Amino acid sequence: MKKSLFLYLFIFALLINVFTYMYFTNAQKYEAERVIKMQEKVKKVRDSIKVAGNERKISDYFSIENDNNARDYFKDQDIDALAIRVRDGLYAQNANPKGNPLVGYPAMDGRPFTIAKIKILNHRWIIVDFSNGIRWGEAVIKYFVEDDGKITYEPVETTLFNFVPY
Repeated sequence: MKKSLFLYLFIFALLINVFTYMYFTNAQKYEAERVIKMQEKVKKVRDSIKVAGNERKISDYFSIENDNNARDYFKDQDIDALAIRVRDGLYAQNANPKGNPLVGYPAMDGRPFTIAKIKILNHRWIIVDFSNGIRWGEAVIKYFVEDDGKITYEPVETTLFNFVPY
């Protein structure tokens, strides 16, 4: 009986060792595969970040902050402060009860058009997005900074997108 007990204990210990070996071998393979997958994901994310950075550089090409010619044109003035004054001047015209006059469209559906987004392209041009809450459009506006510091605006072209009711 003692011999058979030792035989069973030996077989049991052998099975435990085999199962433990198989578990740790598979866990190691799984971790190696997981590391490879993570490295591939990291590579994709880095490539995406690089592409997004390049696209941002391209889109920022048309901005007063990155336009050296515009900076040279306003050499005696602070570009950032000037951009804030230009934006504030456009937004101030939204206070008109009939809507922003630079939009070029009268109030529609009982709502006036106001400028929502602004992008200063260079020392002369601004592109804006306007809406009345139902309809929307875009406009190109020419601006001038007078010698006395006053900023004047002149609408160049506006477009109102087709209205599709809900």
